[in-house]
Amino acid sequence: MKWLLLLGLVVLSECTIYKVPLVRKKSLRQNLAENGLLKDFLKNHRINPASKYFPKEAATLLSTQPLENYMDTEYFGTIGIGTPTQEFTVIFDTGSSNLWVPSVYCSSPACSNHNQFNPQSSSTYQATSQTVSIAYGTGSMTGILGYDTVQVGGITDTNQIFGLSETEPGSFLYYAPFDGILGLAYPSISSSGATPVFDNIWNQGLVSQDLFSVFLSSNDQSGSVVMFGGIDSSYYTGQLNWIPLSSEGYWQITVDSITMNGEPIACSQGCQAIVDTGTSLLSGPTSPIANIQSYIGASEDSYGQMVISCSAINSLPDIVFTINGVQYPVPPSAYILQQNGGCTSGFQGMNLPTASGELWILGDVFIRQYFAVFDRANNQVGLAPVA
Repeated sequence: MKWLLLLGLVVLSECTIYKVPLVRKKSLRQNLAENGLLKDFLKNHRINPASKYFPKEAATLLSTQPLENYMDTEYFGTIGIGTPTQEFTVIFDTGSSNLWVPSVYCSSPACSNHNQFNPQSSSTYQATSQTVSIAYGTGSMTGILGYDTVQVGGITDTNQIFGLSETEPGSFLYYAPFDGILGLAYPSISSSGATPVFDNIWNQGLVSQDLFSVFLSSNDQSGSVVMFGGIDSSYYTGQLNWIPLSSEGYWQITVDSITMNGEPIACSQGCQAIVDTGTSLLSGPTSPIANIQSYIGASEDSYGQMVISCSAINSLPDIVFTINGVQYPVPPSAYILQQNGGCTSGFQGMNLPTASGELWILGDVFIRQYFAVFDRANNQVGLAPVA
């Protein structure tokens, strides 16, 4: 899961593209391990970056910061809220829709070691009487809603509604290396009906296209970005393949099949999936995921992690996701994660039942392989292999 920010403005073919370089920091899993809490946390909470679902074209010059490679891959960016600006690290999360940050009204331990928004220090803050509550399974927040100016990716987003946390129970958010979350999914899943940041930006005419793009760099590479309002073809090879959404809440699509060596290993009759930058791994229903773990030789260790021999990277085949008739291979170098001298599986089991069936989550393990365009104007996702 889930940033100091270098802001850049790029003009591309009459389309303004705002880029938010993302920087990875020490992961939640690493923090828990260093504090001797990983084993108990995994036992009690089954660390699950996707657990939020349970309750309810030209070359460009980028400003980048070095990426660090820890046990988990996590992508962050810094935004500013208020006048003068107060800075917060947030997850740019296509799997949720609310913006929230810790506030000075919060007494939870998780707020004590993170930046806290102080409304009294902002001349542009407007209070409301509305409350907000968001449950993430292994973490949650409750608080109040307010309006203020948000600086994100070089954009000045005025009159933006956001959550100010009053409680952040448990240890999950205490050890999380981010302050809050900036959701990039549809308004229909926004808690308390709060207008998401991108919707507010588009409604104010601050970007020239009703879409945003994401590039997540791999491991020791730099340059991860979110691009608001445009597409930069220097990040991918070939052409973008467009996939219509099957539901407009999360960025939900239909997967035709999941195969290995041409044989189906899951989703043989088709399945639903969410393209989610806020989830580290590739998640799916526990039964087919267990089959995949078996196929690739992963087994559970005493910490609850699915470990695998690092040598398997050189011998295992690609796992191929066929989506809208196009094959999207995920190689073993992507679905086997190398960290701290060992290797773990990039797959995780999670049952997420919906009216359209149980969902798969195409998280960062998948998105690192494919430049992704999230097109609100046409309700579709564009994917192309990263350059």
